[in-house]
Amino acid sequence: MQTKKTYKPLEKHYHQVIEKTDFTASPLPQFDFESVEFRGCTFNNLSGYHFSDCLFSSCNLSNAELRGSKMQDVLFRDCKLIGINFFTTSDFGFNLTFERCQLDYASFEHKKMNKSVFQDCRLHGANFSQTDLSKAKMEDCDLLNAIFSSTNISGVDFSTNVNFNIDPTQNLVKKAKFAADNLAGLLGRFDLIIKP
Repeated sequence: MQTKKTYKPLEKHYHQVIEKTDFTASPLPQFDFESVEFRGCTFNNLSGYHFSDCLFSSCNLSNAELRGSKMQDVLFRDCKLIGINFFTTSDFGFNLTFERCQLDYASFEHKKMNKSVFQDCRLHGANFSQTDLSKAKMEDCDLLNAIFSSTNISGVDFSTNVNFNIDPTQNLVKKAKFAADNLAGLLGRFDLIIKP
């Protein structure tokens, strides 16, 4: 019997906590944040800001602008990130972890995300076109209508994900893992009938 590998984040202490602040009404107090936890905050524009080793917990960033922002080792936990264009962020050091987040219609086009983690997230309509997800961790995610086009998913374990539709002739799938009961999401374009 095979045991399921589960991503377990390390709990850590952040140097500063900013909580329950609506940053749609007033801008953030500075441009560089290191080891800061944002709790229950709302954002609409993070363009040009630099976040390093930060946590966003139970925050609403839906449709927020991220143009030119730097995100290095940033963790989003229980956040709403609907419609965010992550492809507008700086590529330098880009490394994100998402836990129990709602990422419907988020776009990661052309991003290198092979160190990123998606744990128990909803990614309906998310765009991974030309994204490098090789060796990224993606567990227990709902990928309904997510777009995979010229995407590198080499080495990604999809065995616990649901509702994905990935064309193996249009994406790099070498050593990607799939469970026997979710092969339909990999073979959909071939119009095959897969029996249980």
